[in-house]
Amino acid sequence: MSLEVDADGIIKSQVFPGLWLSMSDLLAGNMQQVLAMLQLGLNSPEHQIFVQQLSGEER
Repeated sequence: MSLEVDADGIIKSQVFPGLWLSMSDLLAGNMQQVLAMLQLGLNSPEHQIFVQQLSGEER
C-alpha cells in the first residue's frame, strides 16, 4: 500500500489516524519539523477518536 502526499506535502496514514509526516522535512533531515508535524497529528480529532476506539476494544 502506498501513501500519497497531500497538497501541503504531508503523508497522513489511513491505518493510524494522527500519524502525519512532512515528507520534505523528513527527506531533508529536519527532525524538529518532522516531530512538530507528528505532534499536530497526535493532537488531531481523528487521532483522539482512534485512541477512544482502541480503548473500547481492549475492555
